[in-house]
Amino acid sequence: MNLVYNIKDKPKFGQLIVFAFQQLLAILAATIAVPAIVGNGMSQSAALFGAGVGTIVYLLFTKFRSPVFLGSSFAFLGSMFAAFAGAVSTEAGYAGIIIGAIFAGLVYVVIAIIVKVAGVAWINKLMPAVVIGPTVAIIGLSLAGNAIGDSLAGAFDADAGAYVMTTKVWVSLICALVTLFTVIICSVFGKKMAKLIPFIIGIVAGYLVATCFTLIGMKTGNEALQVINFSLFENMQWIPDFTFLKAAKGLSAIDGKYIATIAVAYVPVAFVVFAEHIADHKNLSSIIGTELLEDPGLHRTLLGDGVGSMVGAVFGGCPNTTYGESVGCVAITGNASVITILATAIMAIVISFFGPFVTFLATIPSCVMGGVCITLYGFIAVSGLKMIQPVDLGNNRNLFVVSVILIAGIGGMTLKIGQVTLTEIACALILGIIVNLVLGRNDKKEAKAEKAE
Repeated sequence: MNLVYNIKDKPKFGQLIVFAFQQLLAILAATIAVPAIVGNGMSQSAALFGAGVGTIVYLLFTKFRSPVFLGSSFAFLGSMFAAFAGAVSTEAGYAGIIIGAIFAGLVYVVIAIIVKVAGVAWINKLMPAVVIGPTVAIIGLSLAGNAIGDSLAGAFDADAGAYVMTTKVWVSLICALVTLFTVIICSVFGKKMAKLIPFIIGIVAGYLVATCFTLIGMKTGNEALQVINFSLFENMQWIPDFTFLKAAKGLSAIDGKYIATIAVAYVPVAFVVFAEHIADHKNLSSIIGTELLEDPGLHRTLLGDGVGSMVGAVFGGCPNTTYGESVGCVAITGNASVITILATAIMAIVISFFGPFVTFLATIPSCVMGGVCITLYGFIAVSGLKMIQPVDLGNNRNLFVVSVILIAGIGGMTLKIGQVTLTEIACALILGIIVNLVLGRNDKKEAKAEKAE
């Protein structure tokens, strides 16, 4: 695509701050959601700090050539729950999630060493465009339900098989649509700066509408109109509560059995996330026009992701991963400047020490972020479909590979094997690889037979 700012471009300082804030807004909701879901007193500020530090580590390993932000990984939610469930105390649980993140990061380090020695040709052979394209599309499509659920207040009625339009749902939908159309209009028809910061403008517009509804609701006593939770300011956290501080108190309660439990909970998930790592970087490569698996190299992106994940967990408890929301932001705005990602990481670190501001960001209602995420997740899906454009879908071999991946992913093929949960993305990718290899062997046999004839 035509980038406004390429990887090495440096926007002016004022613009850089604005662009960095936009990236921060794009990744914020998911990054602070993970510690909130896990609970056990985990700090959202610390998770934001860990994401910032982890991103800087990633940028250093990739020699500042890969413009993507690392945030809290949802893939490790089950692993984190297992760490706390198997611990004798909460402090020991904190030690467990750090140890688990180190195990997961070491998996990345080992794979990176293998890739460094063996090269990436086998990766490209194992996952060509016909496999990786629909897999990237699935990454976006698998998140579609989250975007729509947030936009409609998550009020899906299973009995009715639809979202029942109550007052709360109507209010959420209006806020989401205001945000969505503001982003679209700014991105398509905006001039200069407006075209580069559509998410900030969209979120501000949606937040203002949500504030009006909330104030009316508070005045009239109608809770359905109160879409912004201002009560978050009552118990806000002023400074990050770093994970390693709590973990230090629980180290003495760690034994070999618990460490083995942590290893089983984290290591297999790391292999699943490895597949998503490749898909994310293939997608980003198609957007910026540079093959990141070659330059700076898959071994470097893996090391950056793995070590960055370890460092992020030490501070915030949450293993990090490259964010599709960040990739989508790059695609929509055309801003692939790595300096912008660095500024975002620094901003995340600095902001994490300002409780009121972190809390203010946390008050952005899910319906507003839902409107933004419709575009972000949509762009991820479209990016994957664009990868399939050169693929000959008139060839049944390619048609079957793409079909299997799309149906397995959209159909929600999620498998739980012991402590490990294979996400629909991982299942779709694995199944697609197998189908591609099986049909590839048949093609070779047919070609050999034709040559013999």
